[in-house]
Amino acid sequence: MSGSGDDNGSETPETPQPKPKKKQRPFWQELPILIGFAALIVALLVTFIGRPYVIPSQSMEPTLHGCAGCTGDRIYVQKLSYYFGDPKPGDVVVFVGPTDDWNRHYKSIRSTNTVGRGVQNFLSFFGLVPPDENDLVKRVIATGGQSVKCCDAQGRILVKDSAPGSEWKPLDEPYVLHNNPFSEQNPDIQFNAGGRAFPEVKVPDGNLWVMGDNRAESADSRYHMKDELNGTVPVKDVRGKAVFKIWPPSRIGPVRSQDPQAN
Repeated sequence: MSGSGDDNGSETPETPQPKPKKKQRPFWQELPILIGFAALIVALLVTFIGRPYVIPSQSMEPTLHGCAGCTGDRIYVQKLSYYFGDPKPGDVVVFVGPTDDWNRHYKSIRSTNTVGRGVQNFLSFFGLVPPDENDLVKRVIATGGQSVKCCDAQGRILVKDSAPGSEWKPLDEPYVLHNNPFSEQNPDIQFNAGGRAFPEVKVPDGNLWVMGDNRAESADSRYHMKDELNGTVPVKDVRGKAVFKIWPPSRIGPVRSQDPQAN
């Protein structure tokens, strides 16, 4: 006779037990982690990608506002462009004052209180407080290896490349609306005497010659020609390229590079 159904030795499989659900943390416990993670991302962006700056003076009028009695533009300055190449003529750049001559009027914006200064330095990592350095904004006029001087018979700045046989080229600068006086009868009145002229400067490799768009109110490379760098700015001191006006709302828009040597 055949055996019962259990004679084949099979056993009834056990039903799998559901795993206990992991208890979710309350939101108030997760919030500090989320804030810390967001702060880390912001700090990395400010350090490696770019950060906002405030325009403190009128030296770049009308491109950038910073005049007395008006709201200083907030601009976004990105760093990525100069990881892969140096600034080019026409770029609007933010840089730290490279010599004592550039920085002699700078006063620290940090609190004299130790705790307050520490808080300001901490917030600076996240772009909430400006860095404690003399950050300036100008337009690149000539780059390393080029020579620059002013003026030709029309009062234009001249630039010459380093290659043998290169000729002086007058610059086309539509962004300049306010300039120093120029007279065809007295073309050699120097910048430091109220005129427009300045002598030839050979820009060292790795440096820049920079000027404000508001030529009549800009303490730029011309103003520092007696320092050890002859008024030029090392590329290593450039913080980034101004690309966008982010405040006030009425002036939101791009900051455009205009190569004055492209005529």
